[in-house]
This record gives sequence, structure tokens and C-alpha cells, in this order.
Amino acid sequence: MNDARSPAGFDPSDAVQYHYDRFPPRMLDHARLIKPMSEAAAALARYDQMLKGMHSSDILLAPLRSREAVISSRMEGTVSTLDEVLRLEAEQEDDGDVEHTNARSETIEVFLYGRAMKMAQDSMKDGAPLSKWLIRSAHKVLLGFGRGSHLSPGEFKTEQNYLADRGSRKILFIPISPQRLDEGLDRFFDFLKDDDCEIHIRTAIAHLEFEALHPFKDGNGRIGRMLIPLMLWKSGKISEPYFYISEFFEQNKDEYIDRMRYVSASGKWEEWVVFFLTAIESQARQNLEKAEQIRTLYEEMKGHFRETLSSKWAITALDFIFTRPVFRNNTFTSRSGIPAPTAHKFTKNLLDAGLLNTLEPAAGRRPALYAFEPLISLVRG
Repeated sequence: MNDARSPAGFDPSDAVQYHYDRFPPRMLDHARLIKPMSEAAAALARYDQMLKGMHSSDILLAPLRSREAVISSRMEGTVSTLDEVLRLEAEQEDDGDVEHTNARSETIEVFLYGRAMKMAQDSMKDGAPLSKWLIRSAHKVLLGFGRGSHLSPGEFKTEQNYLADRGSRKILFIPISPQRLDEGLDRFFDFLKDDDCEIHIRTAIAHLEFEALHPFKDGNGRIGRMLIPLMLWKSGKISEPYFYISEFFEQNKDEYIDRMRYVSASGKWEEWVVFFLTAIESQARQNLEKAEQIRTLYEEMKGHFRETLSSKWAITALDFIFTRPVFRNNTFTSRSGIPAPTAHKFTKNLLDAGLLNTLEPAAGRRPALYAFEPLISLVRG
């Protein structure tokens, strides 16, 4: 399902219209929601306990942000691999010039999504609220370069957009009109602050509403999924904004789309909320398993790095490599906090021990590019 900014050539006969004047929902069957809500809350709490017990969740889970960027972008038809994205991240840390990269345009888009997620997370950590400014800022980063740069990055839509199935040439959904978008966004952000609505249910409703508003020309699905961990983190349900849910939505993509359309068609929100709570519960279990595997790998690697490097800087090197499992040698020597001569020696020792792989040997003024395959293969899977 893709944004189609003009209905020309598309069949609108089965299109569902935005649910005007029916948000937020006035009544919900809370009895039906109690069980899935409690299961989602319990699973999310177990995942958060893992976050709290981690040495440094921002270090250990950094590659999962890249994985989320790959999956969420793939849902919108932008296909890249985790390896490509990690490689581009390493290139950008080295020179920061995405405009002159040789990476595929799809990889650039996924890379920019990861950058937009980090910008939003960092802004909220610095005290910024969930607001029009925040989503516009994230959107500006998301579409700031490449194929999306002509689609008004950081600007709300001024023309009607449509969600269409390009294969069948059918319009599936007609979002809110640009003339009523401002009032729709005002209601949306007011609802985010409605503490009378339980936070897991509120997040479910808010996610659907954002997708129904479809406030931008492009990139709405990715921004909408980005808001989920930010809401849960802002409410205190998770201690860090590292909860990524796109994997479940991709695995159940047809149901994800159909249930959202059904709300606008029928005015009934409960089935969508149950589906969303099931997504949280299922993804929390998967995320917990992945986080435990990463933590186990980190603990195992502590011993290997200490034995291989025989230095007080061994864990500093390990932390750097877990944060950047693909990196240029000059980035490691200049940004790891390890004295440069020691860092140079470390890469040789780690290569000799088989803990690093060489993706590109040094050539002229171009430093070598290395990969920490044990972590990449774990996150990739």
C-alpha cells in the first residue's frame, strides 16, 4: 500500500473515507479490552525489566534501531538490507556527506529513517514534547535527501492524498482533507495528553489516528510507527524509547491495513485495539528474546576482548563496537576514547583473533572498513 497523491487512473469505488467527527472514540467496550491490555502490559513490563538490567541499553540495542528502520521502510516498499544500512552509517560517521555516497537510493532512505528516529528520541530526552514541531522535524530528516526530497520534507500536506493498492489500481483509503488537517492534528495531540485513557489503549488509538490523518505527502507510515515507542516511553511504560514493533506489523500486514480501514468504515475501534495490544504483547516477547541474546553475547565478548587485548581499554573497545558493528578504522581511533596508538593495535589484535572481519582493506587515504559479525548476524536474524 502506497501514498498516491492523485486519484487519476485509480478505482475509488471501494475507498474508505476518513472518520470525520468521530475521533476520539466516545465509547469503548473496556470489558473486551481488559485481558489483551493486561497481557500487553505484562509483556512490556518484562521487556522493560531487561532494559533496566542492561549494562547500557543505548549501546547494546543501537543496532536494533537500524533493523527497525529496515523493516518499517520495507513495509512502504523501500527495500534495503541491514548490512547495507550499517555500512552507510559507518560511511556517514566518517565523512557525513550523504549527498555524494555511492549507496543505493533505497539504502539512503532507510538510513535517513534511522537518523530521524534518533533525532526524535534525542529531542524528547532533552525535554521536547510530542508535538507538531517534533513530527515535522523528524519528517524533515526522513525525507531530507534523495527520492523523498521533492515531497515537501517537514511540511504538512496541502493537497488531498490517497492510500492505494498499485497492483489492483484501487484506492483503499482517503485520509482527512488538507482543509481540516489542522483541527485534526489539534485533536490528535490533545488526545495524546488524555490520561483518562489507559496508555496502551491510547497508543493503539493514536497510531491509527495518525495513519488516518496522513498529514504528509509521504513517509506517514514510518513516522506513525516511530511515535509508538515515544508514547510508551513518555508515559513511563518503558524506561528507554527502544521498543520497535514494525516486525509484527510486517508479518501481519494485510490484517494491519484491513483493521485500520474497518475503524473508519464502521466507527468501531475495539477490534483494532485488540489487534494492536496483541502486537505489543507479541513484539515485547520477541524483543525480550533478542535483547537477552544481545546481552548474552556482550557478556561472552567481555572475556574474549579482555583476553585478546590485555588492556584496561578492552571494555571501551567492546562498547564502541557494539554501538557501531560496522566502522572505519579512523573512526575507531579518533572517537572511541582510546589512545590512537592503542586503538590501532586493538584492530590488528581483534582481526588476528577472528573477532573482526575486513569488509574493505585500507587503500590510499581510505581507511579499512571492519565488521563485527557476531552481533550483526544476531541482529540480522
